[in-house]
This record gives sequence, C-alpha cells and structure tokens, in this order.
Amino acid sequence: MFGSYVALGDSFTEGMGDELPDGLIRGWADLVALGLGQAAGAPIRYANLAIRGKKVNGVLTEQVEPTVRMRPELVSLNGGGNDIMRVRVSIARTAKLMIDAAERLRDAGSHVLLVCQPNPGQHLPLGALLSSRGHAVAAEIRSRVPEGVTLIDNWSDPALSEGRYWADDNLHLNTLGHTRVAATVLQALNVPVPVEWAVDEVARWPDRGARRRDRAYYLEYVLPWVVRRVTGRSAGDGKSAKLPLLETVQIPGPERPTRLALS
Repeated sequence: MFGSYVALGDSFTEGMGDELPDGLIRGWADLVALGLGQAAGAPIRYANLAIRGKKVNGVLTEQVEPTVRMRPELVSLNGGGNDIMRVRVSIARTAKLMIDAAERLRDAGSHVLLVCQPNPGQHLPLGALLSSRGHAVAAEIRSRVPEGVTLIDNWSDPALSEGRYWADDNLHLNTLGHTRVAATVLQALNVPVPVEWAVDEVARWPDRGARRRDRAYYLEYVLPWVVRRVTGRSAGDGKSAKLPLLETVQIPGPERPTRLALS
C-alpha cells in the first residue's frame, strides 16, 4: 500500500468539472488519495501540483522536479490535452516528453501511473480533429510505456464517451466521470474501490446522449477559449497548485466522500 501520493498534470488532474457546492475543486486524484487512505486504514500524505491550461512542457518543467524532491511512493502523471487543442502539435514530441518524464519519476523511486485523459471529441466543436490527434498520442504512448510504469488508458474507455460523465463545458469530466477514473486507477493498483462511490450502479444508468452546444454554450465556453488563444493567455495564468506540498489526508468516513480532510 502507498503511504504518499503526488498528482501531476493539467485541468484533468486538478479536477475541473468536479466542483463541490462551496466552489472548491475535487477531482479523480483527490478521490484516489481518499481511496488509498480508506483501503490502508491509515492517513496518507498527498500533494496535487496540477494546474489548468498547462501544456505538456509546462507540466514537466514545473512539476516533475518538485515531485522528485518530495520522494512520494506513488505518482500520477498526465499531460498533452492542451497541446492537441493548439493549431500545431507534434504528436511524437508530446508522447516522448510524457515517456521521458515517467522514466525520470520512476528512476527517482516512485511507482508511476501514466494517465491518459478521456476523449472529449464527441462533445466538442472540431471534435473529430481533436480525437484524431488524441488517438495518435495515446497510441504512441501505449507503444512505448516504460517498464515498471502503469498505464491508465482513459482515452480508450468507451464508457467515458457517454454524455453522463461530462461537465457542461463538454471539455472536462463531471463528478461521475472523475469518480469513474478514480475507480479505474484504484483497480489498476489492486486497491478496493469504495462501495459508496456506486461506480457500477452509475454505469447502468441510461445515457443522456448528446451534449448541448447551443448559442449560450458557445458564448459561455467556446468564445472565452478563443479569446485566450488569440491573446496568448492560458486558463492557468496566475494560478498555483491547489496542494503544492505533501499533506496528511484523513481516512474518509463511511459516507460518500465530499472533500479532502487535511491535517
């Protein structure tokens, strides 16, 4: 069992789309930390360095070495989702940077999870292009997973294409989606998935089908993204990691977890 865990990445790992009623962001990595603590029956230490909008190079240059210095037993790494949304992207370079970072973290003594994001292409404008690029990056990573690194291939999870798992922006997972990803991670680590997460029960719900893309959707979500691209800004500008240092996560109670309890 792992006693310390650090999550690296972009908005997917930060947890966007899984906003709690008080506005705080949770996400799958927080849930993994909770699940690890519950399975161990003891508090674990957890940090989350992910920041929305980061391209893969930003994830690696800003988050890898601080993680190495923390010497966690478990590390999750995701990236590349923002790269494939740019006008130009090198598939080979994006995949290579991810593989190199996974090897660096593994060689520093951590068990590494290389986490592919889910595919939002079915729900987004120009989604076919995004899917094509994402398929290529995921295939390149799958073909080169380093020895001793665990691949969590959410891109290839067909259930995660269903509308029930996506937030209103069609780009990020909602609470149900983040919970499914957390369950997939725990299963890959041979850690029991908390029954109160009801992952299998949710999977049996009817899918609500296509996501909305009306005028209000374009004004609220697409236009701000276009403006950021034109002006060279990122959603992560001025943002810092929500949990930059290892902190102790208390064991969750028997109720469905709602937030991290830190001490």
